[in-house]
Amino acid sequence: MTQSRSELASAFEDGPALISYIAAGDPDVEATKEYVRALVRGGSDVIELGLPFSEPVAEGPTIQAAVRRALDSGMTPQRYLDLVRELDDEVDVPIVCMTYYNLLYQYGDEPGPAPFVEAAAEAGIDGFVVPDLPVDESDPLYEACRAHGLDLVFIVAPTTTEARLERMLDRSSGFVYVQGRMGTTGAKDDVSSDASVSLQRLQDHDIPKAVGFGISAGEHAREVIASGADGVIVGSAYVDLIAEGVENDDQSLETVTKNLESLARELKAGAVEGLPQPESK
Repeated sequence: MTQSRSELASAFEDGPALISYIAAGDPDVEATKEYVRALVRGGSDVIELGLPFSEPVAEGPTIQAAVRRALDSGMTPQRYLDLVRELDDEVDVPIVCMTYYNLLYQYGDEPGPAPFVEAAAEAGIDGFVVPDLPVDESDPLYEACRAHGLDLVFIVAPTTTEARLERMLDRSSGFVYVQGRMGTTGAKDDVSSDASVSLQRLQDHDIPKAVGFGISAGEHAREVIASGADGVIVGSAYVDLIAEGVENDDQSLETVTKNLESLARELKAGAVEGLPQPESK
């Protein structure tokens, strides 16, 4: 890979990175702003801000419900960009747009992802994760991202073939999203052995590797970093806390915000604990 070091890749330079996902507009824009601020205070190095799409095929029930709440609150691509623009002025971490290709393709007067990528770059987005975009069909988005200096992050699954993996790595920048287990997203009680197997396949490639799908506690983060990852990606565990706040009338925005910050702090601490310890002399 010949691209220069991006701001997104730089988030991994000072130790293991915590990448935190929430859906924009869940349950509304003002709450999202507070949640992002809390996650950054808790130690998040990157915010993966979901642009809600009506058919989120890679997501489990938890994030699907978050997407529905966000869409019901009126979230649209334009409102999303307005939100990113405000957040970019307030938080000093990279923001990644996680969404589905149809939204990018249909934005603007002409079909294709270039208009949205240009608007996203102007708003402050640093990169994209697009789960339903095969690498073989990624030319338009890849070229648009290169034109505007944005990273394109591909998801490497346990079943990704070697040939497809090489094509993904040739086009990946920022970091590689390592799918830590088969299936859809969702908080789990343990870390799958799939994560370490996938990391071994990537160990000779000079690009940060972040593991997602199922991580929900500090111990999970510690285990993943100890297995060779450069970062952890967490989403459903945060969204569960947001859902609790939506469903519990007695739980205030302040309470949810504190819970999110606390979980981020736990996850970040666990990730740091997973680093190899220096040998004592």
